[in-house]
Amino acid sequence: MEDNNKPEFEYLDIGNAARFETYLRERGWLAQGERLTGAARAGDGNMNYTLRVRTSTRSFILKQARPWVEKYPDIAAPAERAIVEASFYAQIVNISAVAALMPKLIGVDAESNVLVLEDMGELGDMTDLYRGSSLTEAEVDALTEYITHLHRAGVSEEAKQQLSNRSMRELNHEHIFRLPFDPAFNFDLDEITPGLKDAASGLRDDAGLRLIASQLGSVYLANGGTLLHGDYFPGSWLRVNGGIRVIDPEFCFVGCKEFDVGVMVAHFALSGQPDELIECAIGRYKRVDDFDQNLAYGFAGAEIIRRLIGVAQLPLACGLKQKIELLDRARNWMLAWGGD
Repeated sequence: MEDNNKPEFEYLDIGNAARFETYLRERGWLAQGERLTGAARAGDGNMNYTLRVRTSTRSFILKQARPWVEKYPDIAAPAERAIVEASFYAQIVNISAVAALMPKLIGVDAESNVLVLEDMGELGDMTDLYRGSSLTEAEVDALTEYITHLHRAGVSEEAKQQLSNRSMRELNHEHIFRLPFDPAFNFDLDEITPGLKDAASGLRDDAGLRLIASQLGSVYLANGGTLLHGDYFPGSWLRVNGGIRVIDPEFCFVGCKEFDVGVMVAHFALSGQPDELIECAIGRYKRVDDFDQNLAYGFAGAEIIRRLIGVAQLPLACGLKQKIELLDRARNWMLAWGGD
């Protein structure tokens, strides 16, 4: 394992195969007679050190949360997010329509912030949507049904404490509602898409839009009564032989239901899905209590803007003209909510 002079826990390292296998055996994650046959990085996840572990009898996913964002090591992140994620899995065990679409939690090492999860297969996530793939009607149904059932579930006071996830929310808040709208934010957008810097400046110079972003951020940070996935986008959606599965709820929290819906809508728009599909998804999301559609679209606007001019870039197959159109659409969605 690595010695990174970081918080006192064991950092997984598949380069040290002998120690890695010993680590698994010490925690009872390898049965007697079961041999480790290989381990490799699983997917292109941003947040965690995630491995697909193969043994003589099966495969499983091992996921360690470290005190940084795996894709951007200079960005600090709370390592305890793994324990919050484990609490989410414990919470949804009895929500059959949600649990059926998620991996089973096999084990937890709370000391080293490690989860062991069921392997859902190697077909990969749905980020191919950004490169021209289309959603089917059945997939839209599955995605909206998932959050419908999740949002309808009751949450105990104890669970609200376990799933507050305040540190992760504060990290997300900084990158969704503040930095992308900050005129002083220095991020080389022209290296991503020539001309995007000027388009971003037009948004960042809009004091009214910055105020709305701040107001949306306050709603996001407020505690609520609805259990949310918290990062409901194509990188958390898998295509498997049996349909769609959902993973990576490390940004989960108990808050405002419109946030999950808004993020989903934003990524439908970012991936070029037709307007009819977006309207269909909103229509199929079963209105849970006092669902505020304008607020959901306000969150969608903020998510689009941060994905286009913030740090968390996407593999989008579109040029400057399309990005400007998306930014305009996002701005209009935010203004339509307007802090009401």
